Amino acid sequence: MTKSTNGVSRFSSALKIYLINMKAKKIAIIGGTGLTQLPELDVISEQVVETPLGPTSGLLTEGKWQGKDIVFLARHGHPHSVPPHKINYRANLLALQQCGVDTIIAVNAVGGIHPLMGSGVIAVPHQIVDYTWGRESTFFDGEFKPLDHIDLTHPYDNQLRQVLIDSADSCDFSLQDFGVYGATQGPRLETIAEIDRMERDGCDLVGMTGMPEATLARELNIAYASLCLVVNPAAGKSDGEITMDEIRAVLAGGMDQVKQLLAVAIERLQ
Repeated sequence: MTKSTNGVSRFSSALKIYLINMKAKKIAIIGGTGLTQLPELDVISEQVVETPLGPTSGLLTEGKWQGKDIVFLARHGHPHSVPPHKINYRANLLALQQCGVDTIIAVNAVGGIHPLMGSGVIAVPHQIVDYTWGRESTFFDGEFKPLDHIDLTHPYDNQLRQVLIDSADSCDFSLQDFGVYGATQGPRLETIAEIDRMERDGCDLVGMTGMPEATLARELNIAYASLCLVVNPAAGKSDGEITMDEIRAVLAGGMDQVKQLLAVAIERLQ
């Protein structure tokens, strides 16, 4: 069953039925750490895409999954090599739009701050706090596109979020239907003091790639939601130091659950 802790994302039954029938022409899955390939995809084509803003992180792989048109892009490239602060987010999002994508499900590996966000938990965040700096974070920079201001009151598409949340009812695991995602610069992990500050700011999760991806999707009018796998307790939230071996162990099993949920959600998107 889906867990609801703070009333976020709980809709009436009638509205939920409507949201499950959300229209999507072409769906993109952006894979993060632990998801650099999607073997389930019946591949039709793979291409390197050059955009006016440079190349993407890796190949855009187009194919069919659950009978739907899917584009897969590894955010860090394959193999995993591009650090969070050097990802060309603008090129990635622009290339997906050029391929006809109108819906993006982003998969993120994150640290857990909130007590309910333990290792192995899957969460669908509803808000973002941006702590990054120096990243190319808008298309409306006065050069590529004229200056404009978008509304980001709700950084994730509520309809797409609800499809992900409701899809957990068909899976053999639960998820958290809330989360304030704190986006940090990386690639290093955070200090205890930084996590303490983020917790005071209201963050439940900490990751390195949530921004500016969400902003750029909104600027391109692409529905965007995030599916977060908690791979470790954030700094100071466990007795020991964070090790990559522990993170890899959680990724190994957790990404199988993420893909299980993705399969259900994609099938429900019309």
